[in-house]
Amino acid sequence: MSNYEQLDAWIDQHFDEQVQFLQALVRVPTDTPPGNNAPHAERTAELIKDYGFEAEKHVVPAADVKAYGMESITNLIVRRPYGQGGRKDGITIALNAHGDVVPPGEGWTHDPYGAEIANGAMYGRATAVSKSDFSTFTFAVRALEAVAKPSKGAIELHFTYDEEFGGLLGPGWLLAQGLTKPDLMIAAGFSYEVVTAHNGCLQMEVTVHGKMAHAAVPHTGVDALQGATAVMNALYAENVKYQQVTSKVPGIKHPYLNIGRIEGGTNTNVIPGKVVLKIDRRMIPEENPAEVEASIHAVIAKAVQDFNQQRDYQGEDAVRTDIKRILLANAMTPLPGNAPLVEAIQKHGEAVFGTKPPAVGTPLYTDVRLYVERGIPGVIYGAGPRTVLESHAKRADERLQLEDLRRATKVVARALADLMA
Repeated sequence: MSNYEQLDAWIDQHFDEQVQFLQALVRVPTDTPPGNNAPHAERTAELIKDYGFEAEKHVVPAADVKAYGMESITNLIVRRPYGQGGRKDGITIALNAHGDVVPPGEGWTHDPYGAEIANGAMYGRATAVSKSDFSTFTFAVRALEAVAKPSKGAIELHFTYDEEFGGLLGPGWLLAQGLTKPDLMIAAGFSYEVVTAHNGCLQMEVTVHGKMAHAAVPHTGVDALQGATAVMNALYAENVKYQQVTSKVPGIKHPYLNIGRIEGGTNTNVIPGKVVLKIDRRMIPEENPAEVEASIHAVIAKAVQDFNQQRDYQGEDAVRTDIKRILLANAMTPLPGNAPLVEAIQKHGEAVFGTKPPAVGTPLYTDVRLYVERGIPGVIYGAGPRTVLESHAKRADERLQLEDLRRATKVVARALADLMA
């Protein structure tokens, strides 16, 4: 029996245990917001201790977390050095998955934190993105150590808890604190493709100011919602132009702007004096973030100017806006050093799944960029279906086919065996 076959056999033998491990992780909520994620880190550390894995608990200062808009973050690093000296006589590979998730929302037919299994799939928030890969990476490393027994280098598990808000207090914080500097890294992903590039993301908060008034005397006020509507129409019109801008990266199409949240008004009988919009602008790798941000400012300014001119609003009566950047996540472009990762995953993806997973880009943005920005080559690969749509990630009834989990774990274990040899 070859080393690869032995790795596969070990994973098959321990698969029921792996499924139970994932169920335990899914059953601890990590809704972000509000972002009280330290309890999940504690539970994860407790569970992996049974496997002989000691997790370093890196607590992000409470003041930083609160200022960021979350409640608690504890990031975990599990270091597995092999042979004498760990990374001194070999490479260090980091495996990163995030535990924070968006709230479940409505429309579920399964308990979002029940980790129920039906028709070969596990249902629950983060079953596909990305508590699944806490499981994939943990059991791939266990298989590697039991079978291949690497004698040099090191592997680190990075289980982090700020991806939904941009990653700066997750992997970004670990890297900025000098707590880790791997040579290569793999981040949580899906089973049927190796992601080597991804979109950037600019998130902004736009506050539209008018003047409150009683709805019975509307002429005494300035309707901020009507002003906001003019801004929204102008922003949405940009999407027509964006469709003419095409990325050359396979898997990435064109930029897109989404208005994901609207807040405003005090009551039905009051002219709204303030409306707040939160927008998300996806940037293809070829775009310049500074130019994109300046363009959005210009579109908003023009919309407000036109709105005021059409209604002859001047001085204190004029609608005005405040614009605040919430997040700027740069696009990820491949580093030349990622070739060994891509080759190993493609080789074993083809052996295990029967088809070679393509190396592509994704319109998402991820924490991998934070490693790549520091010169650490990385790719995205893990347990999941062919598309985000299939996984129901960020929607009701998120699910993971257990066979995808089993096979992705085999691919990662095999790839690690090659890379650590």
